[in-house]
Amino acid sequence: MPRAVVEDNERMSLRVAASAKSKLLRAAMLSNTDLTNFVTQSALREAEAVIAKAEAMKVSEQDYMRIMDLLDNPPKPNAKLRAAIAALPDTL
Repeated sequence: MPRAVVEDNERMSLRVAASAKSKLLRAAMLSNTDLTNFVTQSALREAEAVIAKAEAMKVSEQDYMRIMDLLDNPPKPNAKLRAAIAALPDTL
C-alpha cells in the first residue's frame, strides 16, 4: 500500500482560492472552531473514509460462504502451484 512521506514538523502549507478560503472560514466560524481545526477534522474524516474503502472488500453472502469454505477446506496443490512454490527463493 502506498504511503506518503511525512516530514518531521507539524506544518502543512496549502494554496487555496480566496473564495474557497472564505467558505472554509465561514464554515469554521459556524462550527465554532478555528480554520485549522475545521480543515484538519474535515480532511481526517475524508481520509478515514478513503482508507476504509481501500482496505475493505465487500462480497456477496454467497461469495463469503465460498471463501470461508475454501479457508476451511483448501484444495490440494495443483501442478502450477507446486511449480510456483518451487520457483520461490529459499530466503523467504
